[in-house]
Amino acid sequence: MIPQLYTFLKIIFIFLLFDILIYLRLRRLAVWKSQPLTANVIWWLLSIFSYVCIFLNLFFEWNNFFAACFMFFPISLLLAKTILLFSIGVDILSIFFRNIGRRLTNDNTIPDANKKTIGRSDFIIKSGLLLSSIPLVALTRGFISNLYDYQIKQVNLILPDLPKSFEGKIIAQISDIHAGSLYNLNAVKKGISLLLSQKPDIIFFTGDLVNDFAHEMDDYLSIFDKLTAPLGVFSILGNHDYGDYHFNRFHFNNKRKLTKQQNLSNVKDIHRKLGWQLLLNESKEIVVNNEKITLVGVENWGANNPHNYGDLDLAMSKVDPSSPINFLLSHDPSHWRAEVLPKYPMIDVTFSGHTHGGQFGFSNPDYQWSPIKYAYREWAGLYQEKHQSLYVNVGFGYLDYPSRVGILPEITIFHLKSKV
Repeated sequence: MIPQLYTFLKIIFIFLLFDILIYLRLRRLAVWKSQPLTANVIWWLLSIFSYVCIFLNLFFEWNNFFAACFMFFPISLLLAKTILLFSIGVDILSIFFRNIGRRLTNDNTIPDANKKTIGRSDFIIKSGLLLSSIPLVALTRGFISNLYDYQIKQVNLILPDLPKSFEGKIIAQISDIHAGSLYNLNAVKKGISLLLSQKPDIIFFTGDLVNDFAHEMDDYLSIFDKLTAPLGVFSILGNHDYGDYHFNRFHFNNKRKLTKQQNLSNVKDIHRKLGWQLLLNESKEIVVNNEKITLVGVENWGANNPHNYGDLDLAMSKVDPSSPINFLLSHDPSHWRAEVLPKYPMIDVTFSGHTHGGQFGFSNPDYQWSPIKYAYREWAGLYQEKHQSLYVNVGFGYLDYPSRVGILPEITIFHLKSKV
C-alpha cells in the first residue's frame, strides 16, 4: 500500500468520526429541523470538500495559492469541529449529571413545552458554534493578511571583546524560507527589498530553504540571488533540506526521478548559485582591517531529532583559539542548550530558526507565548546564559499550515556593539 494512502485513510477516519458525532447532535437543533435538506447538503459538502483537499495535498505536488487553500481549509475546519465536539461533550456530561440529580431527588418534573426559553443543551451547542467561529476568523485573517507581513526586528548585540573594525556592523538574519509553501512572488520580493533596505554588512540564512525538494526554489532563484552583502552571505542546512520527511512520497504528478542524495546535492548547488557560502560543519573567518571574527556553521542537529548530521566538534576543530568573537549558525535552537553551553563557552552567539514561533501565539517586548514553548525551551527571540547568547528567528516563510496569528514572519537586524 502507498504510504500516503494509509495516512489518508487514517486522517479521513478521524475527520469522518468527528463529522458523524457532530452531525448527530446538530440535526437536533431547531434551525436544522426547519431546513433539513439545506443544512444536510451544506454540512456534507463542506466535509467532502475537506476530504478532497487532504487527498490533493497528499498525492499531488503543489506550489501555489490553491495548495495553500487546500491545506488551510481542512485543518481550520478540523479545529472548529474540535471545539464544537468539546461543547457536545460538555452537553452530554451536563445531561448525564442532570439525570443523576433528578433520580437522587426524585424530581419527575416534565419541562413545559410551551415555555419560550432556549434549552440548556441548545444553549451549550450554540455557544460551541460561536466559540468555534472565533479561531476560524483569526486563522483566516492570518492566512489572508499575515503570511507575508514581514517584520523587522532590531536587536543590539553587546559583545565586550568585539574588534573595533566590527563596531556598528549590521548582520541580517532570515531563516526557514520553505520555498515549497510560498505562492506570492511579489510579496517575497518586497520582503527581500525590505531586508536590503537595512543595508546589512553580513547576511545569515539559518536553514530550511525548501520543504522537501530542490525544485521548489525554481521560481525564487531570481529573487533570493538579490541577497548580497559586503562581507558575504552565509548559510546552513535545516532539517527539511535533507528530504528525510517526504522525499520518497508517491506523487501522481511527480515526473522527477531523483534519489535523496541527488536532491540534497541540488539543494547545496542552489546555495552556490545564489552566491551564498554554505557552511557544512566548518568555520570561516571574516576579516576587516586585519581584525577578524569567526563564523561556524553546522549541519542540522536537534536534541530530539532522529536524523542528525551536525558535527560541532568538527566544525570547531579549526577555529583559532585566539579569535575574539565566535558566531555559530545552527538551525535547531535545542542544539544551544544540549551542546553549545556545556562544551563550547567560546561561542559568543548562536543564530537559529526552526521553530517558526509556532506560527501562532502572542508576542510583545514584555511577554511572549506560543504552544511551541512546550516543545522548545528557547523558541523565539534573544536568550542569554552568562556571557553566551542565542537568537531564535521565527522564520521568513511558513510550513504546512498557511496561517500566522500573533507570530509574524521575521527579518532580524543585529547591530554589533562593544558596549551599551
